[in-house]
Amino acid sequence: MAAVLDRFYGTGRRKTSVARVWIRPGAGRIAINGRAFEDYFPRETLRMIIAQPLQVTNTVGQFDVIATVGGGGPTGQAGAVRHGIARALARFDDKLRLPLKKAGLLTRDPRMRERKKYGQPGARQKFQYSKR
Repeated sequence: MAAVLDRFYGTGRRKTSVARVWIRPGAGRIAINGRAFEDYFPRETLRMIIAQPLQVTNTVGQFDVIATVGGGGPTGQAGAVRHGIARALARFDDKLRLPLKKAGLLTRDPRMRERKKYGQPGARQKFQYSKR
């Protein structure tokens, strides 16, 4: 599934978030879940994270990005969209793969939230010891 109707697709994942990202040549608009990029991610740091693959490849303003993202919180979703954009760019042009790889944008971040263990209040914390 490389190019369907001059669009390029990439799946991005981070923590428990999954993003489906399509890029196509355009004016540089970014829409996430049908909403404007600035509206969906009001924090500047998250917008910087998402724009990273476009800045690394010097393609800012050359592609329209359409993404649907679900699961997790804002940080995980931003990371998933970034991963999806990077994978879609690599699919668009093989020459962009090397700078994206060097910047570490094609690697899925494996860090996940550790599960809570039974009989404990959290993943690592134990109940407080009581001598009496």
